[in-house]
Amino acid sequence: MKGIPLTGDFANGGVSFWYRQIGVPDRRAALPGSREYDVAIVGGGYTGLWTAYYLKKAQPDLRIAILEKEFAGFGASGRNGGWLSAEFAGSRQRHAKARGRQAMIDLQHAMFRAVDEVIDVTREEGIDADIHKGGLVHAATNPAQRRRLREELKELRTWGYGEQDLRLMDRDEQRERIQVAGALEATYSPHCARIQPAKLAVGLARVVAELGVDIFEGTTVTEIRPRVAGGKASAVTSHGVVSAEYVIRATEGFTASIQGQHRQWLPMNSSMIVTEPLPADVWKHIGWEGRELLGDEAHAYIYAQRTSDDRIAIGGRGVPYRYGSRTDVRGATQAYTVALLWRMLVKLFPATADARIQHSWCGVLGVPRDWCSTVHLDHATGLGWAGGYVGSGVTTTNLAGRTLRDLVLRNDTELTALPWVGRQVRQWEPEPLRWAGVQVIYALFRAADRHENDRGTNTSLYARLGNLISGR
Repeated sequence: MKGIPLTGDFANGGVSFWYRQIGVPDRRAALPGSREYDVAIVGGGYTGLWTAYYLKKAQPDLRIAILEKEFAGFGASGRNGGWLSAEFAGSRQRHAKARGRQAMIDLQHAMFRAVDEVIDVTREEGIDADIHKGGLVHAATNPAQRRRLREELKELRTWGYGEQDLRLMDRDEQRERIQVAGALEATYSPHCARIQPAKLAVGLARVVAELGVDIFEGTTVTEIRPRVAGGKASAVTSHGVVSAEYVIRATEGFTASIQGQHRQWLPMNSSMIVTEPLPADVWKHIGWEGRELLGDEAHAYIYAQRTSDDRIAIGGRGVPYRYGSRTDVRGATQAYTVALLWRMLVKLFPATADARIQHSWCGVLGVPRDWCSTVHLDHATGLGWAGGYVGSGVTTTNLAGRTLRDLVLRNDTELTALPWVGRQVRQWEPEPLRWAGVQVIYALFRAADRHENDRGTNTSLYARLGNLISGR
């Protein structure tokens, strides 16, 4: 990584900076043997924790277990970019086909409200997650991105986004909010808050345990079995079998590790770096006093935040997919990816050129074949799941948890009527087609960004082809 300023204690890999900041939590005990519960949840990330939280709040006598291979919050929940955002993964048109256009608009409005729901719960439960609701800025840094930004804004107006939900900023407001080098135009939405992801995961796990949920860590689930002949569903683990009326799969990017689920969701890798705390003279050039979240309109996009201790954390796709649906080696990040993210950081904020990079890490997220998130429960088999958030999961997990609560309790509500409920899609192609396809898609996206940065005024044909192949 020649030429990149790194601190002497730089750690290339391992846990995320968020856990480095607060310390990795002590490991809870593993499952002590075969057990029976009312609800068993596979996966101790945000989805599993929120589902357990809302079920226990609604019906305190429910016996609930969470089964986690590592520790609660180990995966994407403790490694993400800290966007508590109302953005929702997948095609609105596809979701609308299920239950109509208004149902998709209702889903978007539910996401708006979910941002505040998370904030309210953390306040009520005493979870300090460095939450600051400063909104979200999307910046366009070339003419093609600017055209795409305007087209997306126009499109979103037809899907329930009012002027109060998303708007173009004038040049004065852009400069006042955040100085992004080369920004031609930007939008602002108030429906987003910065969080410290690991603090939210650890705090939520604490609250859930205090409510009486059994969280078993160091417990690998190898297979999930449906109920047969009136029996119970079950999760087969390394320490015994857990039987339950309902088994909820909440494994997101790690779903491929479960028997029979290898092609269900593609594990997509995303990487991050974080700077040292930046001095006041650097912030003078950047601004960012409102601590908004920041994204761009590139096809290989970035996401960034100003942390509570005045660092910049920035992420993007490095090596997006590993052959055979393998995941990262406990967060290890390639030198190439660190260099790429550093170049993006300095391009957007030239004043950071001498700032040292203090940590890098990566995580894995789940991608369905049609790129649309889903939540589902089958009362006949006793099996349910939620996920496929495609990187927009911090808020969506909360909505999923409340929806699974209503489905488990057999309550017909506004949430269970939303169009992502019950959505099922075909599996990903087998290898080597899956690996080859992802490589081609992201090569096309990178080529599209290069073309648009050099001379493009319209969205590149490379990107259009990449979207066509990917099925987005």
